[in-house]
Amino acid sequence: MLVDDSAVTRGLISRVLESDTEITVSASVNDGQMAINSLKRTPVDVIVLDVEMPVMDGITALPKLMEIDPAVKIIVLSTLTDRNATTTIRALEIGAAECMLKPSTSRELSSANDFKLELIRKVKGLGKSARDQGVRPSDPTRRPSRPTLPHERKVAAPKREIVPRAATVPMPDAIAIGSSTGGPQALFEVLKHFSSGIRQPIFITQHMPGTFTNILANHIAKQCGVNCSEAQDGEPVADGRIYVAPGGYHMTVQSVDGQQVISLNQEEPENFCRPAVDPMLRSLVKIYGRRLLTVILTGMGQDGLKGAQEVVNAGGTVIAQDEETSVVWGMPGAVANAGICNQILPIKEIGPQLLNYATRTRG
Repeated sequence: MLVDDSAVTRGLISRVLESDTEITVSASVNDGQMAINSLKRTPVDVIVLDVEMPVMDGITALPKLMEIDPAVKIIVLSTLTDRNATTTIRALEIGAAECMLKPSTSRELSSANDFKLELIRKVKGLGKSARDQGVRPSDPTRRPSRPTLPHERKVAAPKREIVPRAATVPMPDAIAIGSSTGGPQALFEVLKHFSSGIRQPIFITQHMPGTFTNILANHIAKQCGVNCSEAQDGEPVADGRIYVAPGGYHMTVQSVDGQQVISLNQEEPENFCRPAVDPMLRSLVKIYGRRLLTVILTGMGQDGLKGAQEVVNAGGTVIAQDEETSVVWGMPGAVANAGICNQILPIKEIGPQLLNYATRTRG
């Protein structure tokens, strides 16, 4: 479903999405109230939701849409302003799966090939996740948008049991966290446990555009009661501080004259992302070795897999969020299925476990 007060924008986005034969746009409406009415009639897998609309805006509609169908995945679109970015972070905090920067004019939208490709990729990935996870409400007035064809019907395969690797977990000197789709909500849940402070620096790469990452860091600091900010190039690493990779830059850490220093770069995207988790982990493992504790949270794709393998090769620790509590079990699923996790935990257990590791006696 597309929800935007501009008919021109809806038409352009609809054509972009339906250029992929695996995507069907089943509804196109111009405000949040119409989206609610439509979802009550016809279930969908993914909603592309604008922030600013008359009658009912996106931030007001979002929790109502999720109440109607908890399995639906919502992508929030907004233009790049500080006010919109703040609203978008709030939307992610209350349950939106993804955010994307919307080109500010229809002319820009028509020529924004990167935006088009990213939107298609995210809609397809979230659609698959919604179908894999979703148990739709049983209201008899609801009907599917189209019947399931015989060749589309799948019999769920039994899940392969994933056995965490047995390894001693040393007290970490640094913690690295990678996240993407659904990540902001997960980060708030994990980091609220660190309000009393720890000695280790925490490095976070969340797939997110610039401006949004700065506001995310500010929200983490305010809501979790921690010392958190967007990382600055050349900034010395301080104990107990949380660094968020800025949108559009890979965040790495270098050792300069015995001092760990943040180093940002705009090298090629990795795993379709910049910032990406893999370059962060590659740099951190060179400095912290076996005393790097890595956490891979909910997210689409496999970013973090190669970096986590290097962490394990150096004797470090890897924890993945479990499938049941992940919005998309792509990134954590990749490291879990690779057999390199020390633990696979539901999101509510990750923060307490990290705190336990961070405050244990050094050994």
